[in-house]
Amino acid sequence: MAILNFGSLNIDCVCAVEHIVQPGQTIDSTSFTRFPGGKGMNQSLALARAGGTVYHAGMIGSDGEFLRALLLESGADCTWLKTVPGSSGTAFIQVDQKGQNSIVLVGGANRANTPEYCDQVLSGFGNQDMLLLQNEINQLPYLVDRAYEKSIPIALNPSPMNEAVLACDLSKIFLFIMNEDEGCRITGETQPERILERMHTLYPQAQVVLTLGSQGSVYSGNGQRIHQKAYPVTAVDTTGAGDTFTGYLLAGMARGDSMEQCMKEAAMASAIAVTRQGAASSIPTRAEVLAALQEA
Repeated sequence: MAILNFGSLNIDCVCAVEHIVQPGQTIDSTSFTRFPGGKGMNQSLALARAGGTVYHAGMIGSDGEFLRALLLESGADCTWLKTVPGSSGTAFIQVDQKGQNSIVLVGGANRANTPEYCDQVLSGFGNQDMLLLQNEINQLPYLVDRAYEKSIPIALNPSPMNEAVLACDLSKIFLFIMNEDEGCRITGETQPERILERMHTLYPQAQVVLTLGSQGSVYSGNGQRIHQKAYPVTAVDTTGAGDTFTGYLLAGMARGDSMEQCMKEAAMASAIAVTRQGAASSIPTRAEVLAALQEA
């Protein structure tokens, strides 16, 4: 199964800080670094490093050719990736001493997708493939509708959660991969079990993976409920951990692995990622993940 990831590509500008800046406050950064990033790109890198067959579609500006180069180097197919005038998407990220982050996004080229471009990309895929979407690009509802018309299964990571997600016909989604906040925004529930119950009431055809931070994650679907523990590590930078989880999960599903194995590899991959700086640069290879699982 090939996975088409129609997603964002960003230049991450990361400031290391003692604590996340508060309203009206000015603080010093202890370091500043530029990394490749964007939820879409991070997930494509994770898919490729996990051994998946991934095609990345989206837009970069003239300053983003190094993002294309990294995708190609990792094994992702960039046939559909397009360069447009202007700047690539940019993320301004604060990372505190505990590894927690705060992010401001500037859409840039990620907001330049057109219906015509979406149709061109989707023409190369069918019902034996999978479409992966996040919410850092424009045309999200259009992509959901057109992919559904072509019977392409859609996996949605509804992040960042806003009105664009709720404008989509979510009954067309095959797989939701989301955290508690996103689950709450969609269902109105706050407890994990209630979120899952409500999701299956609203979207009975869908499978759901709910990530719970230090409490691990839960898969619910096809009559199964699988609880996966989080592997304990000392976090350095949590940026991109969820994207790493998503990429590894889908790569395993595309291989036909059991859901238990998919969840284990996704959990370990994200655990390794948070011990490293950056987003794209922190994503491990599958060999690293399998070795770590043997030792766990």
